Amino acid sequence: MTTSRVTRDSEISLRRISALNVTEVSALSETLSKQHRNMVADNALSIAEGFCSQNAWFRAVYADETPVGFVMLHYGADWDDGVECHGAYLWRLMIATPFQGMGFARRTLDLVTSEVRSRGYRELFTSFAEGEGSPEKFYERLGFVRTGDHYGDEPEVVLALKD
Repeated sequence: MTTSRVTRDSEISLRRISALNVTEVSALSETLSKQHRNMVADNALSIAEGFCSQNAWFRAVYADETPVGFVMLHYGADWDDGVECHGAYLWRLMIATPFQGMGFARRTLDLVTSEVRSRGYRELFTSFAEGEGSPEKFYERLGFVRTGDHYGDEPEVVLALKD
C-alpha cells in the first residue's frame, strides 16, 4: 500500500466498488490492529453484505488516487432480520491504519451527510461497539448523541443534519 503521496490535504472522494478496486479496498481491513478489527466488520464481508442488500449504499474512500477506507449506509426500510430502521443509518465506516489521524473519517462523514441530506433525510443514525478501541469519542466529537436505544448490544447514536 502506497502512503507516501497521501497527505492531510489530499482530496477525499467516495467511489463505487468495482472489479477494479474490490481487492484493494478489501485488503485495507488487514491494516487494522486486532483491537480495531473487533470494532468494525471486515471490508470484504461488508462489501458482500452491501451487494446482497436492497437498502445499502457503499463506497470506497479515496485520498487523491489512493484507497484509504470504506463507508456503507443503510436506507429506510427495515433490516433483513426484521430489526426496525429509523431512516439513514451509518452501517460501516473504516479508515485504514496508515491513514488514521489525518482527518479522513471526519471528511468522509461530511460527504456522507451530504449524500444523506440529498435523499431527504435529516438525521443519521449509527451504533458502535463499546470497550477498548471504541469509536464512541469520535462520534461524540462530531455531534452524535445517544438515543437511549440499542442495535443488538451496541448503543445507538444520532446526528441531526443541518440544511
